[in-house]
Amino acid sequence: MPVLLIAAACYFYLLAGIQLCPLQYHGRLFVFLQLIKSQHMRLLALLFFIPFVAVGQKKQITLEDIYKKGTFRADTPVSFVSDNSDSIVNSFKIKDDKGMELDSRDHLLSPDQKKILIFTGREYIYRRSSKANVYLFDENTGHTIRIDTGKLLHTTFSPDGSKIAYVKSNNLYIYDIATNAIKAITTDGKWNSIINGNCDWVYEEEFEFTRAYDWSPKGNYLAYYRFDETNVKEYSITFYDDSYNREYRYKYPKAGEENSKVEIHIYNVNSGSDVKAEYEQGDIYIPRIKWTMDDDQLVVFWMNRRQDDLKLLLTKASTGSSSLLYEEKNKYFVEIDDNWRFMNDGKHFLFTSEMNGYRHLYLYSMDGKTKTQLSQGNYEITEINGIDETNKRIFYTAAWPRPMDRNLFVAEYGGKKPKTTTLTEGQAWHKIEFNAANTRFYDAQSDLNSPPVVTLKEIITDKKKNLTAKLVQLITDNSRLKATLNEYEIGKADFLRIPNNKGDTLNAFMIKPPQFDPAKKYPVLFCNYGGPGSQEVANKLPRYYYWYQYLAEKGFIIMSVDNTGTGFRGEEFKKKTYLQLGKYEIEDQIEAAKYIGNLGFVDKNNIGHWGWSYGGFMSSLAITKGANVFSAAIAVAPVTNWRNYDNIYTERYMRKPQENASGYDDNSPINFTSLIKGKYLIIHGTGDDNVLFQNSIQMVKSLVKSNIDFESFYYPDKNHGISGNLDNTTIHIWTKMANWVMKNLGNENTVRPAGERKAF
Repeated sequence: MPVLLIAAACYFYLLAGIQLCPLQYHGRLFVFLQLIKSQHMRLLALLFFIPFVAVGQKKQITLEDIYKKGTFRADTPVSFVSDNSDSIVNSFKIKDDKGMELDSRDHLLSPDQKKILIFTGREYIYRRSSKANVYLFDENTGHTIRIDTGKLLHTTFSPDGSKIAYVKSNNLYIYDIATNAIKAITTDGKWNSIINGNCDWVYEEEFEFTRAYDWSPKGNYLAYYRFDETNVKEYSITFYDDSYNREYRYKYPKAGEENSKVEIHIYNVNSGSDVKAEYEQGDIYIPRIKWTMDDDQLVVFWMNRRQDDLKLLLTKASTGSSSLLYEEKNKYFVEIDDNWRFMNDGKHFLFTSEMNGYRHLYLYSMDGKTKTQLSQGNYEITEINGIDETNKRIFYTAAWPRPMDRNLFVAEYGGKKPKTTTLTEGQAWHKIEFNAANTRFYDAQSDLNSPPVVTLKEIITDKKKNLTAKLVQLITDNSRLKATLNEYEIGKADFLRIPNNKGDTLNAFMIKPPQFDPAKKYPVLFCNYGGPGSQEVANKLPRYYYWYQYLAEKGFIIMSVDNTGTGFRGEEFKKKTYLQLGKYEIEDQIEAAKYIGNLGFVDKNNIGHWGWSYGGFMSSLAITKGANVFSAAIAVAPVTNWRNYDNIYTERYMRKPQENASGYDDNSPINFTSLIKGKYLIIHGTGDDNVLFQNSIQMVKSLVKSNIDFESFYYPDKNHGISGNLDNTTIHIWTKMANWVMKNLGNENTVRPAGERKAF
């Protein structure tokens, strides 16, 4: 076999006109080579060699594979379905009031599973909010009724299924199904002035909810937010979709600016009375409201503007009077999440907190007499997966044994001392979903180089009352995707730990080119987000994994480093950036780039940085403050000055600009454009309601003032996500960035953009 391979190789030398050393011609090989010189034998030799060429040949990833063809699409995740809505919907041809059949894929089932809300023409507003035409189908009668005219927001059934609440034109309504009557709960709603039952922009974006009302457990009350945003300053976005353009104005409270005034109202559905919840007024936030299991007890979450003092106020629904249930203060800030649960026994509430340095699980009694910490250790809880009150068990996911991993735990709180058990093991990422009874769960297990393997597992209690998770069924091992990946040139990803100059080690991953040669020097692209509490370095396929692999195939090393301020390593590591966003983060990125630059296979003169949103902020700092290390940077939708961003997010970490001017100015990229030495590309969507296009405009003005050569690109009318398949926006932006990286960061060991001459 070796002789045949040598012969085949020599044949191609001959075809190319390359003379071989006479010493290479010996024995049978010499005779073979003489034969294939003849025209008659060349075809035979070529056919003979084809099998050897085909063996081991791999495909190259294309951007069409990633963004058009869906080549690397994983199997659809499975979930437990708590109702039979699909079977009900599919068993009827639901028609609208004009006899036209409705597309019923977007629907909501009533609690008794006899009525269905059908949503059509859904129109998205901001990140989490949308409105749609709404139809009610009654299985008992077979009739369909349209709920009000126009498009509605946040349409929900009451707990007993007899009524429907929704928001329209900034007012809250209740529709009575039996009488077909609509009642306006509020009437003062007005655009850019008063909002009832729906969040203002900044609450939706930063407190991460949009439906600003909630039914009480029995449906006797409807608690809702009223936002008075009259004094909040407006921001204007121009959309270029009309002949004379179109202006969109909305309330966007920037750092240090005035917020909406928020009231919580409690409406009595039976009597029609409306009371306001009582709490300390002023410059404050109400980041959540939650009902207890008592129909007359609403918990109002009160927070001061600095966000370092959180109070839970137990509020009587019938009167609005309140008393303090819980308070937590923090020297930095208190983070709001949805891990608060008010137990079915009506006597306890469950929550997670960083009060002891790491985010752990706590169970408190409503009367304040018992306070139990259910988990402890130098790791963080990331999610509460299920609560089994009958057996007194709490199932939760934790970033353990490393911050990059996720494993399932159960805390048993019925005995004298809480008992904690791990139900999944190892250095892996487990994404968990329980059934309603908390007896079975789907486990999607993956790692840095592998797509998820999904299994169904069952909770088993042995004779000694020890809990384990037993495998019931393999749901999918993503064999199709794995087989597809095996056809392509895929670079292996590895974890690294990189020291910084503060005594910490930073978690990182590196993807090397598939045909990596340690004797060569490769350019490096840092891919970074880096914002407070975030995590990019995790034990699962990274975000943008296939784009990274596309660049790795072209000869680039991909690096991602979770800098100081990122999450799941304890409160002090995360909150070290307090009052000076960007300072420690970019210092870590610079230190990591220097560290990587000293590796023998790295071209230290070609280290680039790419990021989106907060990552774009980091990339802009990399090419300015890190100008001696980073030679190129792409910033997509970047914050370039924290004075331009919203107040809830920014002040949580920075306080007001009036209190901390240097914290804002000392780390804003617009103030350091004169330092740029390398190549810089800035990209933004002109319709970005989140990180305003104004950020990039101000950056460009500063670049011009500093007489810096740069490149910029804008996507008309696109929001913060800059995406779209029908208009090719998605493939366009990722192609543009890939080509820019190849052109501006490449060296003699990398591929140039298609159709461009190599200039080395």
